[in-house]
Amino acid sequence: MGYRENPRPGGRSARVQAAVHQSVRNMLATMDRADVTIPLIAQRANVTPSTIYRRWGDLQELLADVAAARLQQEGEPATIGSARQDLEAWVEQYADEMASGVGRQMLRDILAAADSANAEKCGTYTRYQLGVFIARAEKCGEPFPTLEELMDHVISPIIYRILFDCLPETGYVPGLIAKVMPKGLPGA
Repeated sequence: MGYRENPRPGGRSARVQAAVHQSVRNMLATMDRADVTIPLIAQRANVTPSTIYRRWGDLQELLADVAAARLQQEGEPATIGSARQDLEAWVEQYADEMASGVGRQMLRDILAAADSANAEKCGTYTRYQLGVFIARAEKCGEPFPTLEELMDHVISPIIYRILFDCLPETGYVPGLIAKVMPKGLPGA
């Protein structure tokens, strides 16, 4: 059973989701992950366990939903210079956050869920953020890679390294960006 989108944002359903998410975040910050259970989450969120089971199905789906919500960016990325500079700053921050202990655990939670909806949400969030840089570059007439080039040659290698290899080193992100935006191009 996958997570169902909130049909009435701001209604009871949104309040339940907010309370459950907050309970999960608080518990994960203060206790061992193995001790986190749906009945305990329900008690702290002041809902019944059946409410959580009905909405999320199981603990792993709930953890994945909480992780996906944490990955959703608030607003657009900062503008600090050229589209390339903005992209590089954002990707550096993205890589740092994903490589942190919390970020790695969020990625594991999302990937461990049987339903791929939360993983797809994360991809959508990332594509949206990258799309902002592409739109800024187009507006300024700066050459810029396509969304797929950024996903395939910048974001994907970072996530692969974080999940299956050593953590990205200093200089890794600028190197990836240089491969899709060689120096010497106008705006690069």
